Parts: sequence; structure tokens; C-alpha cells
Amino acid sequence: MGCQFSASLQMSLLVRAAALTNYSEVARAAGLNPVRMLFDAGISPSVLHEPDLMIPVERFGRLLHASATMSGNESFGLCMAESRLLSNLGAVGMLIRDQATLRDSLGMLMRYQPMLNGSQSLAVEECGELVIIREALIAGNAHQPTRQRVELALGVMVRLIRQLIKPDWQPQRVCFEHSAPRDLSAHQRFFGPYVQFDCDFNGIICAKADLDARNPWADPAMARYAQRLVDESPVAQQATMLEDVRRTIPLLLPSGRCSVEQVAEHLGVVCRTVQRRLAEQGQSFSSIVNDIRTELATRHVMESDRPLTEVATLLGFSAPSGFSRWYHTQFGCSPKESRAASGTVRRQTEPSPDNRA
Repeated sequence: MGCQFSASLQMSLLVRAAALTNYSEVARAAGLNPVRMLFDAGISPSVLHEPDLMIPVERFGRLLHASATMSGNESFGLCMAESRLLSNLGAVGMLIRDQATLRDSLGMLMRYQPMLNGSQSLAVEECGELVIIREALIAGNAHQPTRQRVELALGVMVRLIRQLIKPDWQPQRVCFEHSAPRDLSAHQRFFGPYVQFDCDFNGIICAKADLDARNPWADPAMARYAQRLVDESPVAQQATMLEDVRRTIPLLLPSGRCSVEQVAEHLGVVCRTVQRRLAEQGQSFSSIVNDIRTELATRHVMESDRPLTEVATLLGFSAPSGFSRWYHTQFGCSPKESRAASGTVRRQTEPSPDNRA
């Protein structure tokens, strides 16, 4: 049987149109026509004036990837993050701004993340005196690179923390799963000197004390008002357990503890509630895990050079042999064969020396 490169993950994931804030300015500075780029990605330019509209994540990702590729700017997504403000998050931004501490602000952001981006998950992990703010993305399209979206997300996170703590705040470390760009200057200017690539996760490491510093500008009355606005929004009322589970699984898979019990605990509900609501939508927990593993396998096996033992761990397998058996069942060949075949495809699509300009 030949290798099957298509993934079975099909989700109508949406992101708030405000995610495109600063797109036109960055595109023009890079020599692109933003209107043409938006049309080519299947996005109407009118959404730039309607930040609360929801647009497909797959088209948003396609736009960022195409813009970075055509402009030659590997830091395109990061450039979009450079002038982001809490106000760009709408009512959720108001709610975050008026919390008593950064810990409380991040808690609200985690709670209402689906209103902003249905494909993005956030978790805060404490390790002694350090804290990991971990971000995980679902591509929505298994073959779509996520570099630009990840860098935009972490860039926005740093911008928000700087508004909540102090303008010159720097993380102790910023970690990316993808490889380093040719030019690191934009990353080091934005994040500071401690940026690492080819890591096991995408996230920010900072001091625990940062989370508990008091916010002197917090306004409890305004926070209550913003809470009502957020909770009464149609997007909040339409959020489903299926979306919550899909966003949580990528965060828990690398830990090796991605069970329905662990996901339920992460979401603050009992296990039977998760199982019942998934069943009401014709889904099972195991099938969702399998779909997300399939997408991640496509990304890490066919589109990266990450060691396969690491890929097995990222997908939540305790041993490479278990990963290999699962992979063969899904794709009809071994991970090594997939990587070799995808490498051959890439080499064949590169221009030959005789055809290069």
C-alpha cells in the first residue's frame, strides 16, 4: 500500500477578524498589495473594518504564509504583532485589562480564547519559581505551515503582558517548535536575546512573581461590566464542548496524559459531561485525539526534520514502536518512508540548476 498524505481532520475553525490588525501596513511595507493578497486567500478586504466578524482559520493561515513567502519576510507574523493592543481583543481585552493580577488576566484569556481564535489553546504551567505560558495551534489544514501564526500569537502575548506589567518587560525565554529563520534580528529586537527554536513546545517562560504582581490600574466595576458583555455575546453562547476539547488536546498530548479525564479536569467539568456532550454531536474522544494526531503527524513528519523519537513524544506515545504502528495504520507506510517520500517531492519541485534564472 502506498503512503496516504491526506489527513482526516475537518473542522470549521474560526478566528476573529481583529487578528488581521496591522496586516495592510505590514503587507505594504513588504512590497505586497494587501487587497490582492486578501482576495487570493479567500478573505474579503471589508473584514479589516469589521474586527468582530469571524473568518476561517485556514484562510487566515493561508494569507500569512503566502504573505511571508511572497515578500521574503520570514518574520511577517511577528511584524504584525509589534503594535497590537489589548483593545484589539474587544470586550475580552477590556476584561483582561481590569483584572487584579496577570495570573487573573491569563485565566480570563484562557476561558474566553474560543471567542478570539477557535484554533488556539493557552495553558499556564508553574515550575518552581518559573512559569510556562504555553500556546498550541490546530492548523485546520494538515498541510498548512503554522510558523507565521505561532509567531504572531506569541508576539501578541508578549505585547499584552507588556501593557499589563510594564512596557519594557522581557520574558526569560521564548520557545518555538519550528526552526530558526535566517535572520534573527527581528526576533531578538522584539523578544530580547533569549529566543530558542526547535523546541518541544511554543511558549513563553517568565518568573512566577510576574504572574502575581498587582495591577494598580485594575477596575473591578469595569471588569464586571466587561464580563457581562463577554458572557452575553453570541460567540460565547455558541461555544461548544467539541471546540473546547479540540483546543485542549494539543496542549496535553506531549505530556503523555491526554486522557478524557485529564481534558475534563483542564476544562473544569466532570468526565461524564465531556463524554455526553461529545456523543450529542456524534463524536467520541478517541476519534478527536486520532484526528489531531493525524494533523500533527503530517506537520512534524512530512514537513520537518525533527527526530522521529521526538515526534512520537509530541504526539503522546510512550514508545516509538507504538507511534510507528499507529502511523502505519493511518498513512499506510512508516514515518521514515513518509519523510523520505515527502523529501523527494520537495526536491522534485525545486528548480533545477538549468532552469534557474
